[in-house]
Amino acid sequence: MTSSAPTTQKTTDPSDVTSPDTPWVTIVWNDPVNLMSYVTYVFQKMLGHPRPKAEALMLDVHQKGRATVSVGTRDAMEADVLKLQGAGLWATLAQDK
Repeated sequence: MTSSAPTTQKTTDPSDVTSPDTPWVTIVWNDPVNLMSYVTYVFQKMLGHPRPKAEALMLDVHQKGRATVSVGTRDAMEADVLKLQGAGLWATLAQDK
């Protein structure tokens, strides 16, 4: 006679499930190193923001401590984070809620 081990079922907490359509965001955090003019320049050159938008985002970073600078797919946001980190900015990504 053979017996099999009991099977276990993996349960998923509904709060852990995210929709595949939920966008991802790139966040830039304030730092004491980079000049505001440089941050504006990076937002223009790396992300393609027009100067007024880049300046507004830079002011958010400076005054609020962070700014969401781009929104899109996870792959695109990972690429943006790498570009910004390569330019010396403190950038992370998160899934938008």
